[in-house]
Amino acid sequence: MVKKSFLYLLLMVMSIGYVAAQSHADIKFDKMSHDYGTFSESNPVVKCTFTFTNVGDGPLVIHQVVASCGCTVPKYTQEPVLPGKTGTIEVTYNGTGKFPGHFKKSITVRSNAKSEMVRLTIEGNMTPAEEASK
Repeated sequence: MVKKSFLYLLLMVMSIGYVAAQSHADIKFDKMSHDYGTFSESNPVVKCTFTFTNVGDGPLVIHQVVASCGCTVPKYTQEPVLPGKTGTIEVTYNGTGKFPGHFKKSITVRSNAKSEMVRLTIEGNMTPAEEASK
């Protein structure tokens, strides 16, 4: 009985050591939000880029990047990002057919980083096309 308990305890300690020794990716963004400012309905497509760095010690893999609305389309680095290297998420907002005014949208990033889910935001103010021609 004592031998079994000791064996289980030894296996548990070794497992914890193995898990602690594994490398982990971690993600750090240059900014968490972007304000497009004011733009006209006559030019309703605006873009921005979020740059991220893998500040961990293992490869970073972006699994999924999802916008809160179909008017917002993210494109992201598909290949693994090695420690110390950077990747990007380009976000395009298309206000075509949308009501002018202020908007705020979120982009959810899922990865193998220590923070498995990160939320980015974009916002701006689209003015009516008539105001731009004045």
